[in-house]
Amino acid sequence: VGLLEVVLEPDLSCGEEAATAVRELQLILQALGTSQANMAEGQLRVDANISVHHPGEPLGVRTEVKNLNSIRFLAKAIDYEIQRQINELENGGEILNETRSFHYQLGCTMSMRDKEGKQDYRFMPEPNLPPLVLYDATSLPAGADPQQVINIDQIRETLPELPSVTRERLVQQYGMLLEHSFTLLNEVGLLEFFQNVIKETRAEPKKVTSWVLNTFLGYLKQQNLAVSESPVTPSALAELLDLLDSRTISSAAAKQVFEELWKREGKTPGQIVSEKQLELMEDRGALEQLCHSMMEAHPQVVMDLKKGNPRAINKLIGLVRKATQSRADPAMIKEILEKKLSS
Repeated sequence: VGLLEVVLEPDLSCGEEAATAVRELQLILQALGTSQANMAEGQLRVDANISVHHPGEPLGVRTEVKNLNSIRFLAKAIDYEIQRQINELENGGEILNETRSFHYQLGCTMSMRDKEGKQDYRFMPEPNLPPLVLYDATSLPAGADPQQVINIDQIRETLPELPSVTRERLVQQYGMLLEHSFTLLNEVGLLEFFQNVIKETRAEPKKVTSWVLNTFLGYLKQQNLAVSESPVTPSALAELLDLLDSRTISSAAAKQVFEELWKREGKTPGQIVSEKQLELMEDRGALEQLCHSMMEAHPQVVMDLKKGNPRAINKLIGLVRKATQSRADPAMIKEILEKKLSS
């Protein structure tokens, strides 16, 4: 397996920027099929070269933190090393051109060896590898054998959609926020999950985005699970969102159904709704009677409303919803209460 080394310009200023750049590189490599770029399995490693200097002055003496195997450790190592070098110089010391390692348990970098001058960096051609010459369509030699040259324009035409383009498409196609598109791409498998839900549901994309990024991803993070380990499938979430979209269930009931789906009992959202009788109340007369009873049972809340405290109605709405086990539509409850209060 060939080793590909990518060297970035010295234009990053902190650990977070470096981590973002490496994560973007990781996404590009995965999109191209170049590598799975799994850092934990050694498919991608990072060496960070760090130096500090005052604005307007030349770059300072650099140190190299070797063999970082996670994006989180990369950010921590760089930020630690920046501060270490600043402290060293401010205390009258000097920075050595050396190789260091990052001790993730202690959260600090440690010296490994000196660079010992530039003799460590002597390069010589590999005699068994011919030079790699790149051409574009305008510089292609006349009569060149397409099998013997690298045409970058031809390669560009065969590239899949790259992460930056995917994010832009998600924003335009679904009207989501840019930061939401970043989250969908940064979590392995989350974009595919989201797109599969979109294909199977009638719910609006913004509703799907909210459920995938808030509820679904929240449960994954809470239990430290990957998307591939989720007990809730895209089809199950799509069905749940359809029930919510058709006003068969309330938002509160939908969250209750999701909790049941997470228990891995193999039931569909429809079965859970039926078994637990979570359908929205359709009997307006019964709901009006319940609202009336609740107003009679809480005269002080009614008095607060009549004195001009509009927030007091939320107390009554909550009591009615609790009495119906969240099966009543909050909007309908509010409408009925307001009507009764005005009369």
